[in-house]
Amino acid sequence: MKHLLLTGCLLLALVTTLPAASAGSAVSEQASPSATPAPEEPGGDRQVLLTRLTQASLRESAEVLDQLERSGGREMRGLFATMLAGDLYYQRETGRLMAVQKNQAGERIGNDIFTGEDLGIQSRRSIKKVRVNNRLRSHLRDAIARIDLMHGTEAQKEGAVLAILDDLSPQNMRLLQAAAGAGQSDRVSELIELAQAMVELRDSSVTDARLSAIAVMSGRLEAPVRNQLKRLLDDERESDKKIRMAAQQALEEIEGRIAFYGFMEQLFFGLSLGSVLLLAAIGLAITFGVMGVINMAHGEMIMLGAYTTYVVQQLMPGAIEYSLLVAVPAAFLVSGGVGVLIERGVIRHLQGRPLETLLATFGISLILQQAVRTIFSPLNMPVVTPGWMSGAFAINPVFSVTFNRLYILLFALAVFALLLVTLKKTSLGLNVRAVSQNRDMAKAMGVRTEMVDAMTFGLGSGIAGVAGVALSQLTNVGPNLGQSYIIDSFMVVVFGGVGNLLGTLVGGFSLGVTNKFLEPATGAVLANIIVLVCLILFIQKRPKGLFPQRGRAAE
Repeated sequence: MKHLLLTGCLLLALVTTLPAASAGSAVSEQASPSATPAPEEPGGDRQVLLTRLTQASLRESAEVLDQLERSGGREMRGLFATMLAGDLYYQRETGRLMAVQKNQAGERIGNDIFTGEDLGIQSRRSIKKVRVNNRLRSHLRDAIARIDLMHGTEAQKEGAVLAILDDLSPQNMRLLQAAAGAGQSDRVSELIELAQAMVELRDSSVTDARLSAIAVMSGRLEAPVRNQLKRLLDDERESDKKIRMAAQQALEEIEGRIAFYGFMEQLFFGLSLGSVLLLAAIGLAITFGVMGVINMAHGEMIMLGAYTTYVVQQLMPGAIEYSLLVAVPAAFLVSGGVGVLIERGVIRHLQGRPLETLLATFGISLILQQAVRTIFSPLNMPVVTPGWMSGAFAINPVFSVTFNRLYILLFALAVFALLLVTLKKTSLGLNVRAVSQNRDMAKAMGVRTEMVDAMTFGLGSGIAGVAGVALSQLTNVGPNLGQSYIIDSFMVVVFGGVGNLLGTLVGGFSLGVTNKFLEPATGAVLANIIVLVCLILFIQKRPKGLFPQRGRAAE
């Protein structure tokens, strides 16, 4: 009987628990969606991370950036680069991230980080900057290097490996090994091999392996290579004489190459300065040689050319890339026209009176300076450098050539060649050469010397205006721009030989190169003084310059 009662109780308990269990399972099935969220749409997690980035502290930002890099990869490069540049902001109300930069009017223009969409003008109060410190900047550089190495162009991959050379951590070395296994260009593979050699020298204890690593590093111009070799030689714990000797020889070879490319850099800067002096002096050489006029307003013709460049850019703000192509002929016409007016209105009335001409042109220079101050204000005017003139061509890690100076050098040579052809192959050039050699004889042969004087003065002033276009890409455009080059222009003309174009070419480049090689040792001011003293001593021996003018008028 007891067994029957016990069995009945068990059955009753089982029956009463079954509904509860089934109900519990149903409840658990209904609750499961909230316990395990449904997959979000693509980019959902990324959007959460982007929102966290705007709210995270400086300590938390590094972790958020790591998660963004893992989730976004290549798509995050623009975000990281913008944050590294300090241009990353977000809207206070919506939290939307954007790149914000100021335009020429000082307005803050926002652009979407990922699409580049123009978000219009942003008020200062509606946006807030995403903070970044030096630790985060280093973190961002490493992240950008990793992204470029795996997903970038050849140039980006090369830059990424160069950036990693400063931080040869195990993580970065694994990244380099993975990149090498994926196949790279010869240049990138060479840099990866260099990184492996640097790690071998740092971590290995095998002498032969370390000597092989130094052989790979020898002659390399990358700064991390040179720094590692210096640290090795300064480390007193390094007792291996073979390693120290090999490192010393490698470092001497590197420093020898650096010295050679330093010489090449100074030479390039000297030629660049010489090209500027050539452009500034070539017009003066024509007017001074043909007419014997000491034109103290020549610097203001350069200034007018620079201001013409500014005006042209204001008239075509949407086509800055082509503005210089328009500014060159415009500056020639403006400065040349002003030169003709000066010659017709003042210079021709002072023929044969050089002192009065000097004073008159000095007064004209003051008038032109004040006119520019009145029209444009005394402040420097901003002239934008076109994109094709910006940047530099890196020949190696220690020697690069800036595009603006390279283009100006080529431009100066082109102007010189065009002027030479004009004077040699045209009737104007024939008349100019005749008047410069013997004015009275040329006038007796029927040459209209007054017209030749006007055209010559206009031609020289126009070339000075073209020089102003070039100088606007190198220095500030202001009312005193021409005063900085008038003395140097006279020095070039006197040194090369009055009225001789070849002398002007040689004189301009000679003075420019000499000045740049003296500056590192003496300073800019003392270098100019030394050049001037040497020029005075030279004129004592050769009063007519390097290439004296030929003809009866030169006697």
